[in-house]
Amino acid sequence: MNQEKIGKFIKDIRIKNNLTQKQFADIFGVTFQAVSKWENGKNIPDIAILKQICEKYNYNINELLDGEVKEKSKSLRKYYVLSVFFIILFVMFIIISKNNDFEFKTLSSKSSEFDLYGSIAYNNDKASIYISNIDYCGSEENLMYNSVNCYLYENNGKNKKIIDECTYNYLEDKPLEEILKEVSFNIDDYQKTCKIYDDNLILEMVCTNGEGEEIYYSIPLKCA
Repeated sequence: MNQEKIGKFIKDIRIKNNLTQKQFADIFGVTFQAVSKWENGKNIPDIAILKQICEKYNYNINELLDGEVKEKSKSLRKYYVLSVFFIILFVMFIIISKNNDFEFKTLSSKSSEFDLYGSIAYNNDKASIYISNIDYCGSEENLMYNSVNCYLYENNGKNKKIIDECTYNYLEDKPLEEILKEVSFNIDDYQKTCKIYDDNLILEMVCTNGEGEEIYYSIPLKCA
């Protein structure tokens, strides 16, 4: 999923319907600041709001996630003129549409020390993972680090398969809360042979402070 393309798509919908960010936000029960972050590609709506936008303005969820409207081919429009082929193509269209519709699962933290927002969107062709808005809820205070390595794993019980990783380095120690605001995962080509997503994803962070000490955090994720 491309956040910038999704944000531009949402902005186009709002402008075409002559709505301000405040008016658009009121429709979906969010703040205008949230809408601004969507449109600037800094964040995306949660799954429920994505579906509401598509239902209200008659867009396919695939189009919104891809950030563009797919035009029907000229050959397909010609078939619509012929009644015999129209019935056949209509049935095929229904079948294909069902296969291409995205299913969604939300990701959340099973750790009492961290909160996060995430989602998995998948169909028969591909699966995508999006994770952001990570917050530290632990009791320790003044956690400062100058380097953080983040790893997203798939744990099948025997070994860990790394899905994605990211690294953040700073010239001086920085509060963990500020670092977490920058941490996000946007994986567009995550695949599994089995389309059943269990609670087998783990986010691990290796944080290094100014004295060179490494502190490990493990955040098992809940998929629902």
